[in-house]
Amino acid sequence: MAKLAPSRAADAIDAVIDYLIPTSTINRRFWAPGKEYNTGQYRPYPVTIRNARRAEEPITLDTHGFCLSSQPSAIRDFRDADALGGYPAEVIAITQRLTGADLVVPMGGQLRSPVISGTGIQPPAAEAHVDFNTRSAQKLARRLYDTAAPDGLGYDRFIAFSLWRTFSAPPQDWPLALCDFRSVGDEDAVANVKVDVDEIPTGDALFAPIPGEDEMMAATIFHHNPAHRWWYFPDMTADEVIFIKFHDSDHARAWRAPHTAFHDSSRPDAVTRESYEFRAIAYFSKTARPA
Repeated sequence: MAKLAPSRAADAIDAVIDYLIPTSTINRRFWAPGKEYNTGQYRPYPVTIRNARRAEEPITLDTHGFCLSSQPSAIRDFRDADALGGYPAEVIAITQRLTGADLVVPMGGQLRSPVISGTGIQPPAAEAHVDFNTRSAQKLARRLYDTAAPDGLGYDRFIAFSLWRTFSAPPQDWPLALCDFRSVGDEDAVANVKVDVDEIPTGDALFAPIPGEDEMMAATIFHHNPAHRWWYFPDMTADEVIFIKFHDSDHARAWRAPHTAFHDSSRPDAVTRESYEFRAIAYFSKTARPA
Protein backbone atom coordinates (compact mmCIF):
# COMPACT_ATOMS: atom_id res chain seq x y z
CA MET A 1 0.00 0.00 0.00
CA ALA A 2 1.33 3.42 -0.95
CA LYS A 3 2.40 5.88 1.71
CA LEU A 4 -0.25 8.44 2.68
CA ALA A 5 0.30 11.97 1.45
CA PRO A 6 2.24 14.44 3.63
CA SER A 7 0.61 17.67 4.77
CA ARG A 8 1.78 21.16 5.63
CA ALA A 9 -1.45 21.96 7.46
CA ALA A 10 -1.56 23.00 11.12
CA ASP A 11 -2.36 20.58 13.94
CA ALA A 12 -5.82 22.16 14.27
CA ILE A 13 -7.80 24.97 12.70
CA ASP A 14 -10.79 27.08 13.72
CA ALA A 15 -13.80 26.87 11.41
CA VAL A 16 -17.59 26.87 11.45
CA ILE A 17 -19.99 23.97 10.87
CA ASP A 18 -23.72 24.26 10.25
CA TYR A 19 -25.90 22.46 12.80
CA LEU A 20 -29.66 22.18 13.19
CA ILE A 21 -30.97 24.79 15.62
CA PRO A 22 -32.94 23.54 18.66
CA THR A 23 -36.19 25.23 17.57
CA SER A 24 -36.30 23.48 14.17
CA THR A 25 -38.96 20.82 14.79
CA ILE A 26 -40.27 19.76 11.36
CA ASN A 27 -37.27 18.65 9.38
CA ARG A 28 -37.86 17.45 5.83
CA ARG A 29 -35.89 17.43 2.62
CA PHE A 30 -38.24 17.71 -0.34
CA TRP A 31 -36.94 16.27 -3.63
CA ALA A 32 -38.47 17.17 -7.00
CA PRO A 33 -36.95 16.65 -10.46
CA GLY A 34 -33.93 18.96 -10.58
CA LYS A 35 -34.74 20.66 -7.25
CA GLU A 36 -34.68 20.14 -3.51
CA TYR A 37 -35.74 22.13 -0.47
CA ASN A 38 -34.81 21.61 3.18
CA THR A 39 -37.24 22.81 5.86
CA GLY A 40 -34.65 22.37 8.61
CA GLN A 41 -33.18 25.54 10.06
CA TYR A 42 -29.44 25.67 10.60
CA ARG A 43 -26.85 28.10 11.82
CA PRO A 44 -23.05 28.05 11.87
CA TYR A 45 -21.28 27.16 15.12
CA PRO A 46 -17.57 27.68 15.76
CA VAL A 47 -15.59 24.44 16.06
CA THR A 48 -12.01 23.27 16.24
CA ILE A 49 -11.15 20.76 13.54
CA ARG A 50 -8.05 18.66 14.18
CA ASN A 51 -5.57 17.37 11.64
CA ALA A 52 -6.21 13.61 11.55
CA ARG A 53 -2.85 12.97 9.88
CA ARG A 54 -1.26 14.02 13.17
CA ALA A 55 -3.64 12.24 15.54
CA GLU A 56 -2.00 10.67 18.57
CA GLU A 57 -3.98 7.46 18.11
CA PRO A 58 -4.73 5.65 14.83
CA ILE A 59 -7.95 6.75 13.15
CA THR A 60 -9.92 3.55 12.58
CA LEU A 61 -13.34 2.50 11.35
CA ASP A 62 -14.33 0.62 14.47
CA THR A 63 -13.15 3.33 16.89
CA HIS A 64 -13.95 6.58 15.08
CA GLY A 65 -16.45 5.51 12.39
CA PHE A 66 -14.20 6.54 9.49
CA CYS A 67 -10.69 6.03 8.18
CA LEU A 68 -8.30 7.18 5.48
CA SER A 69 -6.65 4.71 3.12
CA SER A 70 -4.35 4.86 0.13
CA GLN A 71 -6.35 3.25 -2.69
CA PRO A 72 -5.31 4.44 -6.18
CA SER A 73 -8.00 4.28 -8.84
CA ALA A 74 -7.78 3.36 -12.50
CA ILE A 75 -10.27 6.18 -13.20
CA ARG A 76 -8.31 9.08 -14.65
CA ASP A 77 -11.21 11.57 -14.95
CA PHE A 78 -14.08 11.42 -12.46
CA ARG A 79 -15.93 14.02 -14.53
CA ASP A 80 -16.23 11.49 -17.35
CA ALA A 81 -19.44 9.53 -16.80
CA ASP A 82 -18.42 6.86 -19.29
CA ALA A 83 -15.16 6.23 -17.46
CA LEU A 84 -16.98 5.60 -14.17
CA GLY A 85 -18.46 2.31 -15.36
CA GLY A 86 -15.61 0.38 -13.77
CA TYR A 87 -15.68 2.22 -10.46
CA PRO A 88 -18.25 0.06 -8.62
CA ALA A 89 -15.90 -2.92 -8.97
CA GLU A 90 -13.11 -0.83 -7.41
CA VAL A 91 -15.39 0.14 -4.53
CA ILE A 92 -16.24 -3.49 -3.90
CA ALA A 93 -12.56 -4.52 -3.86
CA ILE A 94 -11.53 -1.62 -1.60
CA THR A 95 -14.38 -2.30 0.81
CA GLN A 96 -13.55 -5.98 1.11
CA ARG A 97 -9.91 -5.11 1.80
CA LEU A 98 -10.84 -2.58 4.49
CA THR A 99 -13.68 -4.48 6.19
CA GLY A 100 -13.50 -8.16 5.25
CA ALA A 101 -17.13 -8.05 4.06
CA ASP A 102 -18.45 -11.09 2.17
CA LEU A 103 -20.78 -9.14 -0.12
CA VAL A 104 -20.80 -5.49 -1.21
CA VAL A 105 -23.87 -4.13 -3.02
CA PRO A 106 -23.22 -0.83 -4.85
CA MET A 107 -25.85 1.92 -4.73
CA GLY A 108 -24.39 4.75 -6.80
CA GLY A 109 -22.05 7.69 -7.01
CA GLN A 110 -22.30 11.45 -6.60
CA LEU A 111 -20.06 14.02 -8.27
CA ARG A 112 -19.74 17.21 -6.26
CA SER A 113 -18.36 20.31 -7.92
CA PRO A 114 -19.18 24.02 -7.62
CA VAL A 115 -17.55 24.70 -11.01
CA ILE A 116 -19.39 22.12 -13.14
CA SER A 117 -23.09 22.45 -13.83
CA GLY A 118 -25.34 19.65 -14.95
CA THR A 119 -27.89 17.08 -13.90
CA GLY A 120 -26.76 15.04 -10.91
CA ILE A 121 -23.86 17.36 -10.00
CA GLN A 122 -24.09 18.96 -6.57
CA PRO A 123 -21.99 21.38 -4.50
CA PRO A 124 -20.38 20.16 -1.26
CA ALA A 125 -22.91 19.24 1.45
CA ALA A 126 -22.54 21.82 4.19
CA GLU A 127 -24.28 20.67 7.37
CA ALA A 128 -23.45 18.02 9.97
CA HIS A 129 -25.28 14.88 8.85
CA VAL A 130 -25.31 11.14 8.27
CA ASP A 131 -27.03 9.94 5.12
CA PHE A 132 -29.40 7.47 6.86
CA ASN A 133 -30.99 6.97 10.23
CA THR A 134 -31.13 3.53 11.83
CA ARG A 135 -34.58 2.54 10.56
CA SER A 136 -33.84 3.67 7.01
CA ALA A 137 -30.48 1.88 6.94
CA GLN A 138 -32.04 -1.37 8.17
CA LYS A 139 -34.89 -1.16 5.67
CA LEU A 140 -32.59 -0.40 2.74
CA ALA A 141 -30.06 -3.08 3.71
CA ARG A 142 -32.75 -5.75 3.78
CA ARG A 143 -34.23 -4.72 0.44
CA LEU A 144 -30.88 -4.59 -1.36
CA TYR A 145 -29.73 -7.90 0.09
CA ASP A 146 -32.93 -9.70 -0.87
CA THR A 147 -32.50 -8.43 -4.43
CA ALA A 148 -28.78 -9.15 -4.73
CA ALA A 149 -28.72 -12.50 -2.93
CA PRO A 150 -32.24 -13.98 -2.91
CA ASP A 151 -30.83 -17.44 -2.13
CA GLY A 152 -28.19 -16.21 0.31
CA LEU A 153 -27.65 -17.46 3.85
CA GLY A 154 -28.52 -14.02 5.23
CA TYR A 155 -26.27 -11.66 7.12
CA ASP A 156 -25.30 -11.09 10.73
CA ARG A 157 -24.05 -7.55 10.15
CA PHE A 158 -24.08 -4.80 7.54
CA ILE A 159 -22.37 -1.46 7.04
CA ALA A 160 -24.00 1.28 4.97
CA PHE A 161 -21.19 3.57 3.91
CA SER A 162 -19.66 6.05 1.50
CA LEU A 163 -16.26 5.84 -0.15
CA TRP A 164 -15.19 9.46 -0.68
CA ARG A 165 -12.30 10.89 -2.65
CA THR A 166 -11.33 14.28 -4.01
CA PHE A 167 -9.79 14.57 -7.45
CA SER A 168 -8.80 18.24 -7.27
CA ALA A 169 -5.23 19.16 -6.34
CA PRO A 170 -4.33 19.83 -2.69
CA PRO A 171 -4.94 21.86 -0.66
CA GLN A 172 -8.74 21.94 -1.08
CA ASP A 173 -10.88 24.92 -0.08
CA TRP A 174 -13.82 22.80 1.19
CA PRO A 175 -12.37 19.65 2.81
CA LEU A 176 -14.46 17.03 4.55
CA ALA A 177 -14.84 17.19 8.34
CA LEU A 178 -15.64 13.99 10.23
CA CYS A 179 -16.85 13.66 13.80
CA ASP A 180 -15.43 11.05 16.17
CA PHE A 181 -18.26 8.61 16.91
CA ARG A 182 -17.33 8.51 20.60
CA SER A 183 -18.11 12.20 21.00
CA VAL A 184 -21.68 12.04 19.62
CA GLY A 185 -24.68 11.24 21.79
CA ASP A 186 -28.01 9.83 20.67
CA GLU A 187 -29.63 12.99 22.04
CA ASP A 188 -27.76 15.03 19.41
CA ALA A 189 -29.45 13.26 16.48
CA VAL A 190 -32.67 14.18 14.64
CA ALA A 191 -34.31 12.51 11.63
CA ASN A 192 -34.45 14.47 8.37
CA VAL A 193 -37.20 12.87 6.27
CA LYS A 194 -36.79 12.59 2.49
CA VAL A 195 -40.04 13.49 0.71
CA ASP A 196 -40.24 12.80 -3.03
CA VAL A 197 -42.62 15.16 -4.84
CA ASP A 198 -43.37 16.32 -8.37
CA GLU A 199 -43.19 19.97 -7.30
CA ILE A 200 -41.72 21.56 -4.19
CA PRO A 201 -44.61 22.78 -1.97
CA THR A 202 -44.69 26.30 -0.64
CA GLY A 203 -45.84 28.11 2.48
CA ASP A 204 -47.76 26.13 5.08
CA ALA A 205 -47.82 23.08 2.80
CA LEU A 206 -44.15 22.53 3.61
CA PHE A 207 -45.11 21.72 7.21
CA ALA A 208 -48.52 20.08 6.76
CA PRO A 209 -48.96 16.48 8.04
CA ILE A 210 -47.81 13.80 5.57
CA PRO A 211 -49.48 10.37 5.79
CA GLY A 212 -46.90 7.64 6.33
CA GLU A 213 -44.08 10.06 7.10
CA ASP A 214 -42.73 7.77 9.82
CA GLU A 215 -42.08 5.08 7.18
CA MET A 216 -40.24 7.33 4.72
CA MET A 217 -36.49 7.19 4.24
CA ALA A 218 -34.61 9.64 6.43
CA ALA A 219 -31.13 10.98 7.02
CA THR A 220 -29.79 12.04 10.41
CA ILE A 221 -28.96 15.64 11.22
CA PHE A 222 -27.45 16.96 14.44
CA HIS A 223 -27.75 19.59 17.10
CA HIS A 224 -24.56 21.30 18.17
CA ASN A 225 -22.74 19.85 21.14
CA PRO A 226 -19.42 21.33 22.29
CA ALA A 227 -18.27 17.78 23.11
CA HIS A 228 -18.19 16.88 19.40
CA ARG A 229 -14.64 16.16 18.31
CA TRP A 230 -14.05 16.99 14.64
CA TRP A 231 -11.22 15.78 12.38
CA TYR A 232 -10.14 16.28 8.78
CA PHE A 233 -7.50 14.97 6.40
CA PRO A 234 -5.86 18.00 4.79
CA ASP A 235 -4.05 17.87 1.44
CA MET A 236 -5.82 14.79 0.16
CA THR A 237 -4.71 13.36 -3.16
CA ALA A 238 -6.73 11.49 -5.78
CA ASP A 239 -5.10 8.23 -4.62
CA GLU A 240 -6.62 8.48 -1.13
CA VAL A 241 -10.12 7.57 0.02
CA ILE A 242 -12.11 8.18 3.17
CA PHE A 243 -14.40 5.34 4.22
CA ILE A 244 -17.37 6.80 6.17
CA LYS A 245 -19.83 4.70 8.13
CA PHE A 246 -23.45 5.77 7.71
CA HIS A 247 -24.67 2.86 9.79
CA ASP A 248 -23.01 -0.25 11.19
CA SER A 249 -25.58 -2.70 12.53
CA ASP A 250 -23.01 -3.84 15.11
CA HIS A 251 -23.42 -1.13 17.73
CA ALA A 252 -20.57 -2.57 19.81
CA ARG A 253 -18.33 -0.71 17.35
CA ALA A 254 -18.35 2.87 16.12
CA TRP A 255 -21.50 2.68 14.02
CA ARG A 256 -21.83 6.10 12.38
CA ALA A 257 -19.78 9.20 11.64
CA PRO A 258 -21.39 12.64 11.25
CA HIS A 259 -19.64 14.56 8.50
CA THR A 260 -19.84 17.74 6.44
CA ALA A 261 -17.86 19.93 4.11
CA PHE A 262 -16.40 23.05 5.69
CA HIS A 263 -14.59 26.11 4.39
CA ASP A 264 -10.90 26.05 5.24
CA SER A 265 -9.84 29.70 5.30
CA SER A 266 -6.41 28.87 6.77
CA ARG A 267 -4.88 28.00 3.38
CA PRO A 268 -4.58 31.00 1.02
CA ASP A 269 -3.28 28.64 -1.70
CA ALA A 270 -6.38 26.41 -1.55
CA VAL A 271 -8.03 25.33 -4.80
CA THR A 272 -11.67 24.56 -5.55
CA ARG A 273 -12.59 21.15 -4.20
CA GLU A 274 -14.15 18.58 -6.51
CA SER A 275 -14.99 15.15 -5.21
CA TYR A 276 -16.67 11.85 -5.97
CA GLU A 277 -18.42 9.71 -3.41
CA PHE A 278 -19.89 6.26 -3.85
CA ARG A 279 -22.50 4.71 -1.54
CA ALA A 280 -22.86 0.99 -0.98
CA ILE A 281 -23.73 -1.59 1.67
CA ALA A 282 -21.30 -4.22 2.90
CA TYR A 283 -22.66 -7.48 4.32
CA PHE A 284 -21.12 -10.06 6.62
CA SER A 285 -22.72 -13.42 5.92
CA LYS A 286 -24.19 -15.77 8.48
CA THR A 287 -22.15 -18.90 9.07
CA ALA A 288 -23.61 -21.89 7.24
CA ARG A 289 -25.43 -24.22 9.61
CA PRO A 290 -24.71 -27.96 9.40
CA ALA A 291 -27.42 -30.08 7.82
